[in-house]
Amino acid sequence: MTWQVYLSGEIHSDWREKIISKCAELGLAVAFSAPVLDHAASDDVGDAILGKEEGAFWRDHKAAKINSIRIKKCIEEADVVVVRFGEKYKQWNAAFDAGYAAALGTPLITLHDESLIHPLKEINGAALASCRSVEEVVEIFTYLLTQK
Repeated sequence: MTWQVYLSGEIHSDWREKIISKCAELGLAVAFSAPVLDHAASDDVGDAILGKEEGAFWRDHKAAKINSIRIKKCIEEADVVVVRFGEKYKQWNAAFDAGYAAALGTPLITLHDESLIHPLKEINGAALASCRSVEEVVEIFTYLLTQK
């Protein structure tokens, strides 16, 4: 059996690549999905496909709706959702993804630095594991898939 894992959240570091490569090195049966990781493409998709908007609200509104098609499908099909919160930006979209996964009853793992423990206390409360490193996430998958 291959587990479907959705990797949500922060897009400004290589945390996804590290999880994917470590799981591959260990031969874990995991298939990964993620949101569109090209920040500009994600922000501009509404204007690019449906026409340019003058105001930021409608520009972002169209882009968010188009992007949500992929995100919703990936979260709904996931066996586990991992949400990474970085320190550089307020990842409201990541918090929304975590809440959506929790509402669906999909197991949630959070990944963030110690400094975000307090601001993320409610999200961590819904998570089944709260990790501080990519290695901890991979160790959880190793345990779940190999019982070791």
